[in-house]
Amino acid sequence: MSSKQEPVVLGKIGSSHGIKGWLKITTYTESVEGIFDYSPWLIKEQGEWREVKVTQWRFQGKAVVASLEGVETRDQAQMLTNCEIAVSAEQMQELPEDEFYWRDLIGCEVTNTKGYNMGKVQEIVETGSNDVLLVKANAKDGFGKAERMIPFVTEQFVLEVNLTEKQILVDWDPDF
Repeated sequence: MSSKQEPVVLGKIGSSHGIKGWLKITTYTESVEGIFDYSPWLIKEQGEWREVKVTQWRFQGKAVVASLEGVETRDQAQMLTNCEIAVSAEQMQELPEDEFYWRDLIGCEVTNTKGYNMGKVQEIVETGSNDVLLVKANAKDGFGKAERMIPFVTEQFVLEVNLTEKQILVDWDPDF
């Protein structure tokens, strides 16, 4: 890969499906079929990314299965079980100014309106009602907290996101 940016993981290869090399696909995209809007895929085998092309895909019940170029037997498909599926960062579409990819929020420093540094975003958790920032402090802070969960609700709790500075301003009490 020529890009210096890490690939963006969009899913994972599951088990083989049938005898002709089809694979079950687990997607992390908003819609299950959204992963097929991207081509080519990058799959990670033994720590290395390599490019692959999807030749066909279809729904199989509520799941999706795909056929990859050069994968024609069950044995070849089984060798790819649990491989991550990604695309180059350049393939990701530009988002409107007030929307963010989760990967861009990871590592941002979170500060509240009173200037209190709460730590860095470690991950984002999907809860159903709204996404939640898992913010981890460098150590237990003055409030006895090693981590906090802050709802990603813009204009109410998340007031400003500055990706250039990797900063997030929140209206959140450090005691909570």
